Amino acid sequence: MASIKLQSRPRPGDTFTLPSGKKVEVRDIGIPWVLPPAAVCDDPLCPWHGHLKVRLKLLEVAVEKARMRKAAVVVHEWLHYIRKYNRYERRRRKLHVRVPECIEVKPGDKVIIAETRPLSKTISWVVIGKKEDVTEWKAKHETLQV
Repeated sequence: MASIKLQSRPRPGDTFTLPSGKKVEVRDIGIPWVLPPAAVCDDPLCPWHGHLKVRLKLLEVAVEKARMRKAAVVVHEWLHYIRKYNRYERRRRKLHVRVPECIEVKPGDKVIIAETRPLSKTISWVVIGKKEDVTEWKAKHETLQV
């Protein structure tokens, strides 16, 4: 599997040729406020350059461990309201996520993950971008100005 870095961020629909000679197209994953990564890979389980479809459940999480080759452990934290005591409590859950080759993560990074079909026994989420890859999106029919 190969991955190349680009000088500028690609747009959905752009086609690139990898050093191996394989042509890779940047797909539109259907989430307009997340920009494609600044690298291109030929990973078949990449939502941007492969054929993996994402569902519309999105979470902003923090990477805890990135020791696995194509996966990472992330922590999702949220507030849960307790009606009896009229207060909130913090809850957290660890998730295993697939990390495509074109996205580099390290512990402490804030990333956006999306739900996908089950990829293994414990992995049903994929990283679609880092927190800095998110742009502001105002209207449904407006095009992104990058």
